Amino acid sequence: MSDSHLDSPTAQIVSPFMQEPELMLECINLSKLYSEGPAEVQVLEGLDLRVYAGERVAIVGASGSGKTTLLNLLGGLDLPSEGTVMIAGMNLASLNEAQRGQMRNRNLGFVYQFHHLLGEFTALENVCMPLLIAGTDVQSATRRGAAMLDRVGLGHRMQHKPSELSGGERQRVAIARALVTEPRCVLLDEPTGNLDRHTAHEIHVLMAELNEQLDTSFIVVTHDEEFASTLDRVLQLRNGKLELVEAPTQKRGPDTASAEQGEPPHGD
Repeated sequence: MSDSHLDSPTAQIVSPFMQEPELMLECINLSKLYSEGPAEVQVLEGLDLRVYAGERVAIVGASGSGKTTLLNLLGGLDLPSEGTVMIAGMNLASLNEAQRGQMRNRNLGFVYQFHHLLGEFTALENVCMPLLIAGTDVQSATRRGAAMLDRVGLGHRMQHKPSELSGGERQRVAIARALVTEPRCVLLDEPTGNLDRHTAHEIHVLMAELNEQLDTSFIVVTHDEEFASTLDRVLQLRNGKLELVEAPTQKRGPDTASAEQGEPPHGD
C-alpha cells in the first residue's frame, strides 16, 4: 500500500490499518433514495465503509442524517437504491429474503435504544430465541443462553421477565441476545440512549469487555460523544457520506507503534 494512498481522507474511512486484519463488512458506493410524493429524498449518496474483525466504530450525525437507514442497510433489513453491501464476503443483494435472514442469524446481532424483549418470556428465553430460530436444540440453546447471561452479569436474573428487570438489566439481556449466536458483527442503534448516565457507562464498559473477549465487531450509532471517542474510529454521517472525525487511537497493526511515538498514523 503506497504512502499516497494512506494520505487519502477516503483511506482513513475505508481502511484504518496499514496491515489489514480480516474484513468483516464493506459498503461500496452505497446510495439510498426515498420517494415522498412527487419528490425524491437522497439519504445516502456514494457512501464507502470498511469494518474489520474486532473493530469498534462509532457513527455520529445530526438527527435525520440517515444513521438508522445506514444500519438497516448494513443489516440487510433494507436494500440500497445503488451500491453494494458485503457481510463476511457475501453480497446482500445476491441473497433472497430467506437467505438474508439466515445470514443475519449467523453473522449479525442487533441492539436498539429500546430493548424489544418479549414480555411474556423470561430473560433466558429471550436470549435463547435466536438460537432456537436457527434450529439449535433446546438443551444446547439453554446452556449457551445461560452462559451468555452469566457473561453480562445476569446469571442470577435468568428466570425474571422484562417487567421485573431494571432498564440497564433489560439492555444487558438485549446485548446477550445479540451475542448469543456469536455473530461476527453487532449493529447498535443508540443502545444507551434511554438509560441514565451511570447505567449507560456500565453498558459501555460491558461492550468493551465483550469486544475484547469475543473479537466481535461493533458498529454503534450514538449521540454520546464521550462514548464515541472511546471507540476505534468515529465517523460522521453528513450529506449522505461518512467523514472521519477521529482516527484509530488503539490496538491493531503497525500504526499503533508510530502513534505511540507521536507520529500521525495516516500522514494527516
